[in-house]
Amino acid sequence: MSFNEYNPEDFYDELFIAKGEARSHSISLIEHMTSLGIEKLAQQRSTAEIALFKLGVTFNVYSDTRGVEKIFPFDIIPRIIASEEWKSLEKGLKQRIQALNLFLGDIYGEQRIIKDGKIPAEIIYSASGFLKPCLESKPPAQIWCHITGTDLVRDKDGKWFVLEDNLRSPSGISYVLENRRVMKSTFPEIFQNMAVAPVDDYPSQLLETLLNLAPPQLPNPTVVVLTPGIYNSAYYEHSFLAQQMGVELVEGRDLVVADGYLQMRTTKGLRRVDVVYRRIDDNFLDPLAFNPDSLLGVPGLMEVYQQGRVALANAPGTGVADDKVVYAYVPDMIRYYLGEEPILANVPTYLCWREADRKYVLDNLENLVVKAANEAGGYGMLIGINSTPEERAEFAQKIIAQPRNYIAQPTLSLSRVPTLIDGKIEGRHVDLRPYILHRGNEIYVHPGGLTRVALKKGSLVVNSSQGGGSKDTWVLN
Repeated sequence: MSFNEYNPEDFYDELFIAKGEARSHSISLIEHMTSLGIEKLAQQRSTAEIALFKLGVTFNVYSDTRGVEKIFPFDIIPRIIASEEWKSLEKGLKQRIQALNLFLGDIYGEQRIIKDGKIPAEIIYSASGFLKPCLESKPPAQIWCHITGTDLVRDKDGKWFVLEDNLRSPSGISYVLENRRVMKSTFPEIFQNMAVAPVDDYPSQLLETLLNLAPPQLPNPTVVVLTPGIYNSAYYEHSFLAQQMGVELVEGRDLVVADGYLQMRTTKGLRRVDVVYRRIDDNFLDPLAFNPDSLLGVPGLMEVYQQGRVALANAPGTGVADDKVVYAYVPDMIRYYLGEEPILANVPTYLCWREADRKYVLDNLENLVVKAANEAGGYGMLIGINSTPEERAEFAQKIIAQPRNYIAQPTLSLSRVPTLIDGKIEGRHVDLRPYILHRGNEIYVHPGGLTRVALKKGSLVVNSSQGGGSKDTWVLN
């Protein structure tokens, strides 16, 4: 099947309106790729994947006991977002992050939103991401979520929805930057003809965000990226971002609390660290404050942080906002803290801790997507339409046993993008993860983001660990 024969069917397609009819913003791209032909495109994709592998753009799958590094599959046909549409998304993302940041400051402070009855106290206190050691924390400039990756999808009518928030240590930006580098070298003529917003300044934007957290009187603050180590699935990204920003990549064993400050071991002795971009989960950050068995963190780090002698991005405790039950209350947070109506809608969500919602979910499992409140990567999930009676029975028991831990949502007919599959152009479902940097005085939304694509026919699961891949995302100026 070629582009001329490609049929969007009954889905919203990002590049086509109907069979043989490209959207106005994608006409130049489709004409160019049609002129190349399928064989040449397949060859270009193979070349691109080899280039990405040589660059080291790989990930580890935790469930693979062989510890094999895998390339994140890459598709050569990009996703395009028109300028006006992007402006609307940008506005909605800024609004959402602003409200979530105020929520985090409140929930670890006065807890007004609980006292005013807008969110039940037990929902917060039972969230695994709510950390009591973070109560009364005062992060620099009261910014909690410095780096956020918000997952967006759109339905068959083209309407955008927020699928989930990722405020702890969202990954994937390295794929965005490396995908673009490879696409520009593969199709330089397309980039000359189309006004595609550049993405390569993200490392400098991130560094500016991190430097903004250091005390203003410090002339040359030291920033580090803290990684769990080489066996982490996103280790490539940790090393890539450190290298791009020109800062040190460190593990917990490279750091020590001495003389009241966080210090880094160097060949010339200890050197004070002022800002940590941490890619370690909260519970492993400091064995004295959280998990006492952690070998990844730094003993005493939280005490130094609470004294304001080191900044951590993102702030410890932000994981409470990643909880999928708390997610359901974000529209109420926007109304409560900002006095505004949400620009971006949530996917309609049933909370299984509510009796009426739970009954509906249990009676309609075959039509719903059920998710565990604190799982990620496509795990702990039931997609009703693709499930067996046995799987539905198993999930029903899980919901009955732990209703607080489950939400359910209708199965959205996710938008699709033409994708090169076995020498043919076929539609595949996608989501989008834009990256947002909060600096207090401004919120920066990086143009585009990571488009993840479900490469299995009919699949709605885009995660790399579940067989998904990625595409370059073009925002048109």
